[in-house]
Amino acid sequence: MRKAHILMVEDEQKVSSFNREYLEGQGYTVSTAETISKARFLLEEYTPDLVLLDVMLPDGLGFDFCAELRQKTNAPIIFLTSRDEQDSVIKGLMQGGDDYIAKPYDLRILGARIAAQLRRKGIEFAGRIELPPMSIDVLSGIVTLEGRQVSLPPKELQLLCCLALSAGQRISGEELYRRTWGTEQGDWKSIVPVNISRLRKRIGLDDASVFEISNTKQMEYVLRKIRFT
Repeated sequence: MRKAHILMVEDEQKVSSFNREYLEGQGYTVSTAETISKARFLLEEYTPDLVLLDVMLPDGLGFDFCAELRQKTNAPIIFLTSRDEQDSVIKGLMQGGDDYIAKPYDLRILGARIAAQLRRKGIEFAGRIELPPMSIDVLSGIVTLEGRQVSLPPKELQLLCCLALSAGQRISGEELYRRTWGTEQGDWKSIVPVNISRLRKRIGLDDASVFEISNTKQMEYVLRKIRFT
């Protein structure tokens, strides 16, 4: 099953980065545009399965661009904006939008709204990361490793997804925290190690396991295969 392709039109770099990292961790392909002009250029290259559209953009209003989008695609459009007044919601929906999320929002809510819109369009989200002999079902939170299934809580699941998508590469604890908790605020130096330790135990990464999650003195983490089957 192919990955759903999301076009995100968002000029706030931090918001765009958080959203992209989270959604890619959920198994989506994500393209980003900081302006309407760049979004138009990308639309010449491909047709997205879903559009995330900010309202206030440097070269125009997302509401107006939504009407333009509707002439080119019937892909679901979700507005992302800090303007949460009722008239803004109505205007966005009347221009052809399908949903509306006011900032700040929980990334898990964003993911659920996206999956719901794609289902309505008949696009099933694969939601699976394959790293044989490990398989991660993102939607159910079930990890299958050498025939054994384990259900993971949301944060441990997201940590594992981040590590699995960058298998063999070091990721700093700070970056893992940002991708998983969706913020830079918090005591990541204590939160990440505790959750990594729980993750190791829960999926059984002991001496006999195919995989390990190792860490450096600089608090970098890497998931790698240490035994081939």
